[in-house]
Amino acid sequence: MNISLQNTDKVSATLTVKLDKSDYQEKVDKALKKLRQNVNMPGFRPGMVPMGLVKKQFGRGVMAEEINKLLQEKVFEYIRENNLKVLGEPLPDEEKQQPVDFDHQEEYEFVFDLALAPEFKTELSKDDVVPYYDINVSDEMVGRQVSSYRQRGGKYEKVEDYQDKDMLKGHIAELDADGNVKDGGLQVEDVVMMPSYFKDEEQKSLFAGAKVGAVVKFDPYKAYDGSAVELSSFLKIAKESVEEHKGEFSFQINEITRFVEAELTQELFDQVFGEDVVKTEEEFKSKIRETIQTQLVGDSDYKFLVDVRNLLVSKIGKLEFNDALLKKIMLLNNRDKGEEFVTENYDKSIEELTWHLIKEQLVKENAIKVEQNDIVEQAKKTTIAQFAQYGMINLPDEMLNNYANEMLKKQETVQAMVDRAIESKLAVALKDKVTLDHKGIEMEEFTKMFE
Repeated sequence: MNISLQNTDKVSATLTVKLDKSDYQEKVDKALKKLRQNVNMPGFRPGMVPMGLVKKQFGRGVMAEEINKLLQEKVFEYIRENNLKVLGEPLPDEEKQQPVDFDHQEEYEFVFDLALAPEFKTELSKDDVVPYYDINVSDEMVGRQVSSYRQRGGKYEKVEDYQDKDMLKGHIAELDADGNVKDGGLQVEDVVMMPSYFKDEEQKSLFAGAKVGAVVKFDPYKAYDGSAVELSSFLKIAKESVEEHKGEFSFQINEITRFVEAELTQELFDQVFGEDVVKTEEEFKSKIRETIQTQLVGDSDYKFLVDVRNLLVSKIGKLEFNDALLKKIMLLNNRDKGEEFVTENYDKSIEELTWHLIKEQLVKENAIKVEQNDIVEQAKKTTIAQFAQYGMINLPDEMLNNYANEMLKKQETVQAMVDRAIESKLAVALKDKVTLDHKGIEMEEFTKMFE
């Protein structure tokens, strides 16, 4: 076997692989012997078909398969051992590749086109000033989180008079034109409703200040704006029957239930942060502010990496690529989308590829490595962030570990955690390489920067 590489330009090369019979024959014979053991052919017992017949019927296909496997193995081995920075996959050279005849040839030559990564150098120093946005934690953000915790720790209580967002339970009865209970009309016991969800403001206002035991007349059809789905659920009738029950109904209020947020007591403090971690309302809010600030560091680091990316892309300038070959590779990877997709998305793909190459170099220069422990810790951080959205901060270690381990059962999730861990470590390393221009910013303004 002979493998040779010829550079056609700075970002392209031709790889030629020459095979003779000694390179592949042993593998072909072994594959045919294995196939013979299982092949079924009329007139012969399994495993007893003459090898000549097996070769005649299957030899060409087996040879093609074994040579193809050998090619893939040796080509990628050559690329790896020679540290070639190949973009995408090697493609057969359409001009130089000669037709292959597996029936009559014993020696073969295969020619591949390689797209090579361009050579460039990333350089960062303290002379490079990069903005770093410190997101301010506003009182409003703290207040929203306090309210979230109070709702989590809240409970439902029975009350005597109705206020907005209360839940009512009672008896509903259809009325006639005179406002009396309609003979044979619709009546439903233990109906539960929340007037605050009515679409009609006038119907909603009819329940203001109503007390337990009161009877309120209202029009469900108007209240729910004629929605067949909501009315059928509310009145316990088929959607097709809704139009037959327009008009007023009476609602006798038997029970009023109100959700009451938890008070800012030691019990709530302990539920959120653990026993005796904070002991006053002031400490509680301060701890919340500190927690939010910690969570926002990841957002600031992300924006920092975006700005470093823009800086380095500007410094390096437009990189040279073998556009024709990369478009072929992109088309092969998106066969179902066609050439139009490649044309429309190629420039964006090159932007992402450029950053990928820059990031690879930065990772290597800064000796960044991701170990299994880093992946697990990143999964835990992701789990904490997800639960934090629902106001759950003080997660038990066992629960945290179980959720993280469950996430890492999916290979795509593992890769995502690897990527995040790399970017997290990269942000830390690069912040020491450049001069940071710290800028305080409100969350609203920070968010607008990504629109």
